Amino acid sequence: MPELPEVETIARGLAPEIVGQAVRDVSVRYAGAVGGDAETFSRRVTGKTIAAVRRRGKMLLLDLLEAEGAARPAGQNPLPFMHVAVHLKMTGRLWTPPEGHDPDCHTHVIMRLSNGRELHFRDVRKFGWCRALTPGELDAMPFYAGLGPEPLELAEADFMARFSGRRGRIKGLLLDQRVLAGVGNIYADESLFRARIRPDASAAGLGEKRLRRLFATLCEVLLLGIAQNGASISDYRDARGDAGAFQNSFLVYGRAGKPCTVCGATLKSTTVAGRTTVWCPRCQR
Repeated sequence: MPELPEVETIARGLAPEIVGQAVRDVSVRYAGAVGGDAETFSRRVTGKTIAAVRRRGKMLLLDLLEAEGAARPAGQNPLPFMHVAVHLKMTGRLWTPPEGHDPDCHTHVIMRLSNGRELHFRDVRKFGWCRALTPGELDAMPFYAGLGPEPLELAEADFMARFSGRRGRIKGLLLDQRVLAGVGNIYADESLFRARIRPDASAAGLGEKRLRRLFATLCEVLLLGIAQNGASISDYRDARGDAGAFQNSFLVYGRAGKPCTVCGATLKSTTVAGRTTVWCPRCQR
């Protein structure tokens, strides 16, 4: 599943292609991708102008302005009038294909824009989704409302306050989207290795110094992932269909049984919080 750096990369790549463009037409080819109501999704999106594309946690958000010339109560703020919320899940993609691209059977939503480009939502396994929501509906969505703070927008003291004294295992807490938004398996493993912390260690036992180190390594790894356009180990591609490069920088993720790049010990694999976890028994304590 694309994590914070991958989704951020997609948002940044889409912005110059779609921001300022009006949605002229919408084709929903699989209603399940939009919650089962293709007519409502199309009606809510068609004619709106894309004012911004951004990320919240692992979710993409397109902020839409109302149609040009539409009546609006006096004093009403026009931003945003509607949101398109997209969660890519395991195999979803939101991208702008090259001109003349022929959408395949896995392309479930096509938005045709005023600049002649198209925005496609494609998902092989059909776990991902798109929703057209008013601001109030988005705020009321349990998943969205329950998201924790963005790790790259969090002060060190606030990060430590969210973990200090917690009895849960540190990797499980990093993966909990209610604690931090956007961190997944890849970036949890890589951050914990760089911080020299066992993934199954209790957060309560880490102490101030180690939590500070974890905060620093988490930010470092997330920023490195963004700089390298995310990690492509399966289906992830950016807004133009290109692969990321962060997988070339993995120190532990996916390397179980191989030598540690720091000490040479054999990397171990275990399960933490239901996720396969790779770590070094010598470097991580």
